[in-house]
Amino acid sequence: MNKKIFLFSLAAIVYVAFLFAIVTVFFDQAILLRKHTFYRANVHGKVIALTFDDGPSNEWTPQILDALKEAKVKATFFALGEHVARYPEIARRVIREGHEIGNHSYNHHALIFYKTGELKKEIKDCEKAVQDATGITTRYFRPPKAWLNETEKKIINSMGYVVVLWSLNSKDWVTFDDRYIVRFIVKNVRPGDIILFHDSGGVFGVDGGDRNETVKTLPDLINKLQGMGYKFLTISELLQSNETHEGK
Repeated sequence: MNKKIFLFSLAAIVYVAFLFAIVTVFFDQAILLRKHTFYRANVHGKVIALTFDDGPSNEWTPQILDALKEAKVKATFFALGEHVARYPEIARRVIREGHEIGNHSYNHHALIFYKTGELKKEIKDCEKAVQDATGITTRYFRPPKAWLNETEKKIINSMGYVVVLWSLNSKDWVTFDDRYIVRFIVKNVRPGDIILFHDSGGVFGVDGGDRNETVKTLPDLINKLQGMGYKFLTISELLQSNETHEGK
């Protein structure tokens, strides 16, 4: 291959990779996928929901639960079935302390090109893991990375699930500084918002990761939002707070 062509090709690949990284970090793809989902409530009062994806984690979920307990705030945890099966006691603690568990698939594979049977199996396997660990049957589903097409949304609805996305993304998986996350959310929050955080994983996967900035964010963020008059609800409470919701 000609050296100039090789260098041009390499530069193009680097440029595309750079653009992809920038878009991934600073653009929330869920904005494009909200139709026929519950992503934000239409409410008059200052109520919002904190949600956490990808757990439970034996390291980070307990710390997040401690922070929520200290602040007397309830949240919704969209759990992975394989993590629930691995850490059932932590899943039970989530329920025991008054929080809510949602279904986040069994192993976090993107679901957009799944066959119907494969899609249902991902959801049912997670559902079973949550039931075995907690005795709870959840009816709220959040797809990994928000990726679902309209046909898949209809299938999931037919299974008795509400598809739940979010309206405000903390991007905590990027490990932004906690002060930046607090400033961003406080500046952009609106009544009815569903705020996305994570209690496991990081940039390269859903296991391990560093959720230290998430843990550090919560006390200051909750304090500031409560100071602004906001009350924190679970997803089921937020759904019940109005008769219609955006995206439906």
